[in-house]
Amino acid sequence: MNEALITSPAGVMAVLVAVVAFWFWLEKATQWKLFSYLPPLIFIYATPVLLSNSGLIPFKSEAYDFLRHYGLPVFIVLMLVKVDVLGAVRIMGKGVFVMLLGSIGVVVGGVLAFWLSQHLSMGSWLPLPEDSWKAFGTLAGSWIGGTGNMTAAYAALDGESQHMSMAAAADQMIYLVWLPILLGSKAFADRFNRWARVPEGRIDAMERAAAKHDSTESAPDFVSLVYLALLAIGITAIAITLSDKLPPLVMGGATVVSAGTWLVLIVTTLALVASATPARKLPAAQPIALAIIYVYVARVGATMDLTSMDWGVLGGFIVMAYAWIIVHGAFILLGAWIFRVDVHTVAIASAANIGGAASAPIVAAHHRESLVPASILMALIGYAAGNYLAILTGRIGQMLVS
Repeated sequence: MNEALITSPAGVMAVLVAVVAFWFWLEKATQWKLFSYLPPLIFIYATPVLLSNSGLIPFKSEAYDFLRHYGLPVFIVLMLVKVDVLGAVRIMGKGVFVMLLGSIGVVVGGVLAFWLSQHLSMGSWLPLPEDSWKAFGTLAGSWIGGTGNMTAAYAALDGESQHMSMAAAADQMIYLVWLPILLGSKAFADRFNRWARVPEGRIDAMERAAAKHDSTESAPDFVSLVYLALLAIGITAIAITLSDKLPPLVMGGATVVSAGTWLVLIVTTLALVASATPARKLPAAQPIALAIIYVYVARVGATMDLTSMDWGVLGGFIVMAYAWIIVHGAFILLGAWIFRVDVHTVAIASAANIGGAASAPIVAAHHRESLVPASILMALIGYAAGNYLAILTGRIGQMLVS
């Protein structure tokens, strides 16, 4: 292929940022219903795929390397430093345990779906390639936490562009079905709550706790932004240094913890430690984190060479993803019955997993608007657990075929 039209790192980075800006501008300017079903994320991923495959930007660039080595760990710090586990527990109570059980369901379902994908025969669709455990781990990141966890797991598992494409496509296909189910569950609230033996007064107690929760933060100033930069860059520097020095862990002849895995695990752990300090009150961490991760998603799309994509494999992976989501749903229902939790909390808990911070508030607003702040807190807990559990999902799959 001829050299791309834009090759300088600054030019490539400008294109990626422009793609992100354009799709969010279009969503806000037009208010098209399309974006309710296909959020900007999917277009932010797909547009650079077209740009790189048409020769406008390259498949490889120093800009991509910079985002992978530094942008991703900085994002993890900025997002996880805002995690407030106690705040979520105060409002949602046992609903937090339902969400965590749903997260376990994602791990179990992912491993089972991968195992099935290796033992079913459906022409060109199945079985999937042995290294598709990387795609399963990548999608598990999205389904436990969100987009940030998906990209972190993708990097930690040393995924290739086709694995991200498989995960991103399946994520959207499931989202189109799962979100309406979560929204529609409100119509069955009374029957569901009787089945789950929900105690009287639970919903009123959540409403009172939500009213007491203060989710506002002060406007960022120069000093707070400097502190935030020091925190994010400092933890990133420490994590990179340690990950370069720690040896890889090998089990059964397969490397299950590489340098990339060490990096994600260390930066996640240090960021969660920081969230237990006054650093959690630093403003503007989340908006900056989201800006970084959307540019990173565009970067992943730009590395996707369509000539190497196996569409039969993609179809097989999506089929397995539908089987996978059923396992998650079963775990969520089991959690609702064990912890006697109402349908509103259950829907929010599942949305905090499968849809992350983007979808949980949508589901919460539909069920009970007062629970929107709590839904964001639950989604952040998913972010906290997502990196660990997504890596675990992928590595278990790796060990099944090693």
